[in-house]
Amino acid sequence: MSKILVVDDESDLEILIKQKFRQKIRDGKYAFVFAVNGKNALEMIEKNEDVDIVLSDINMPVMDGLTLLAKLNDQHSLIKSVIVSAYGDMQNIRTAMNRGAFDFITKPVNFEDLELTMEKTIRQVNLMRETMKAIKENNILKMYVDQTVLNFMGGREFEASLIQNETIEVSVAFIDICSFTSISENESPDSVVKLLNSYFDVIVKEIIAQGGYIDKFIGDAVMAVFKGDFHLDRSIDACLAVRRQIEKLPNESHQEAFLPKVSIGINSGEVVSGNIGSADLKRLDYTVIGDAVNTAQRLQSMAVAGQILISDVSYEKVKESFQCKRVGELKMKNKAAAVMAYEVLD
Repeated sequence: MSKILVVDDESDLEILIKQKFRQKIRDGKYAFVFAVNGKNALEMIEKNEDVDIVLSDINMPVMDGLTLLAKLNDQHSLIKSVIVSAYGDMQNIRTAMNRGAFDFITKPVNFEDLELTMEKTIRQVNLMRETMKAIKENNILKMYVDQTVLNFMGGREFEASLIQNETIEVSVAFIDICSFTSISENESPDSVVKLLNSYFDVIVKEIIAQGGYIDKFIGDAVMAVFKGDFHLDRSIDACLAVRRQIEKLPNESHQEAFLPKVSIGINSGEVVSGNIGSADLKRLDYTVIGDAVNTAQRLQSMAVAGQILISDVSYEKVKESFQCKRVGELKMKNKAAAVMAYEVLD
């Protein structure tokens, strides 16, 4: 349900709104609240924190619509505003836009146009809120940020989350684009970056689709982390999808023998999660470290093109869900015992 605040000192607009949208109000698509001026609107927003958009007149007593726009932009930046006014001259439109209005509709109101504008505005608000939710939940932006960002993201509570270190259970996947070094040595810099980014777009899409996040890009490789329920299963599903999609891509380089393929290592286990880097330089990455991460990276380094390797410990957890083939024992740096590896086939 989308909640819409209508701000107008003309009481007949409230009646018209309720009549024109009665079906969608009954269906639970829209919920309307009303205010008679800008001051009243700010009070209503305090009582209705889930307001998505504001439809506001300009000429009102106590506080006019343009003043309200400025205050909304300062205090409630995720709420989008649409001006609905008989004052449709260019000066008012420019002033409204400069103060943060998302759109402008003139009176008398064309309700079909109004609804299309509302839908467009609601989509924008939902996109912004999903983005902010992703930022708060995703570790991509957990790094040093300035006070303005901290205030915008929730002040002290969000600031505390930035410095929180913890031990968590995750699955880590390292995905390397095979033989890309030869491309980087023989193509123009623009071609290299464009091609690499196109591969990363494919990889990122599949990782996000399975609820994972990108911990970092390392040259022509990606480190992804999966948390929560069935994190190992989801990481394997994501990597299988990555392999399928990458291998469908055409050869867009000038190297005739080059075929897009990935080599992948996946491992599951306990890791330390926290801000790691240099505080003096204000360069910290919110990342995960530990043996589970190192093992995933080494499995990837031993995988050949098109191969997904997991450890025997991971295999025991997923053997009923995925078809795997025993590869054999792999000797890894800084590990006393060899690791039995399995290839995920499908």
